[in-house]
Amino acid sequence: MIAEAALARGIGHLLPDFLLRQRWYGAGERQLEGVKLVELEILRTDEPLLAWVLAEARFATGDPSTYQVLVGLRPLAATERFLEGKGRAFLGDLDTDAGPALAYDALVDPELCLALLRHVYPEDPVSLVRPLNLEQSNTSIVYDERLIMKVFRRLNEGRNPDVEVTAALARVGFEHISPPVVDWTYKGRDLAVVREFLVGASDGWQLALTSLRDLYDRRLDPAQSGGDFAPECRRLGEITGAMHVALAEAFGTAGGDPAAWAEAMHAHLARVPSDTEGATFDAVGVAERYDAVAELDDVGQAIRVHGDYHLGQTMRADAGWFVLDFEGEPQLPVAERRLPSSPLRDVAGMLRSFHYAAQSGLAERADEVDEELLGLARAWEDRAAGAFLRGYLQADGVDALLPADPAARTAVLDAFVLSKAVYEVGYELANRPDWARIPLSAVDRLVGTSP
Repeated sequence: MIAEAALARGIGHLLPDFLLRQRWYGAGERQLEGVKLVELEILRTDEPLLAWVLAEARFATGDPSTYQVLVGLRPLAATERFLEGKGRAFLGDLDTDAGPALAYDALVDPELCLALLRHVYPEDPVSLVRPLNLEQSNTSIVYDERLIMKVFRRLNEGRNPDVEVTAALARVGFEHISPPVVDWTYKGRDLAVVREFLVGASDGWQLALTSLRDLYDRRLDPAQSGGDFAPECRRLGEITGAMHVALAEAFGTAGGDPAAWAEAMHAHLARVPSDTEGATFDAVGVAERYDAVAELDDVGQAIRVHGDYHLGQTMRADAGWFVLDFEGEPQLPVAERRLPSSPLRDVAGMLRSFHYAAQSGLAERADEVDEELLGLARAWEDRAAGAFLRGYLQADGVDALLPADPAARTAVLDAFVLSKAVYEVGYELANRPDWARIPLSAVDRLVGTSP
């Protein structure tokens, strides 16, 4: 249909505008100065054509980023229903030897998704495909309702932490993950990974919201509500503890470094405006909590952690809870994501997720929210957090990873919860200003400026 060199020129011209429109672009406010097409390989020559592209984006400040794009090409006159409503997936028009063609993101095309899996994993015949049309930093596709492929969009140097960590956990026998079946690599970089699909599993975030909707409808004590989430939180806590013990076995442990943890917290605090109109918090009080952690003698062990742990990274299946997406916080450099940290950092992430769930449930009620519902939201959060912590601390081997002194445990955990909430303030101010009130309320609570 088109020569490779001509295809490369055409796609290279279309890439800058395409990248800027993608959720997974992730370059923030950095000014894009140019995009260089680094590699191109035609994976399928039949119509529709499938091309694999690596592109390097250069910015006015900071290091360049490398992106992976799978490009589909169909005749411009051919209208396909799967393209309806997918304007963001279009790269644009190209002139080819066979006439005008539309270049688009191949991962919205079921036929090309099948072709990609056959390229990555030819040993397994599949016939059905279901792209997950979610706004995420990567793209996932389900095949025959038994396999799922995650295609990485912004590529790291070396191994992707999600592949690296899940493979290591599988080696030490941690069963509450979906281990890699096969991964697709290029010059030491992970491009995609295929795993078993968790059939019939439910997303932890959605389970929490279901519990909250029942609670807010019935206006009962959370313990009396038919959708009481606490038993599931306790089981999730146990699995989280087992995950940390397995991570310690897989990657080793080191003595915790409270000064380094506090320094990182201060660095994150410095990037968040504390006096934006309508979003003010006590930055001095926050800094004092961080400094107190730096002075502790015993903060437990440092291990490899999940790094971006929340309800949306969990699934509940018949066999129990499963943990997903070990890439870590996507806004942080990969080297920083790999640094050992306190296991309480992950615990803090989940506690913040309970708060967000309770507040998101309230947001669905809009004008119905009154003092009674506000009290129920706090009661649900406290009950979920308490059950999760009890389950976590009961996991075999967790005690050896944590500070021996209960007061030190509380101080370290509270500092990580506070740091996560401060990070959330910055995120919400940049992306959803109306939501900044949620983490701000947590910051105020933790530094003692609100009940």
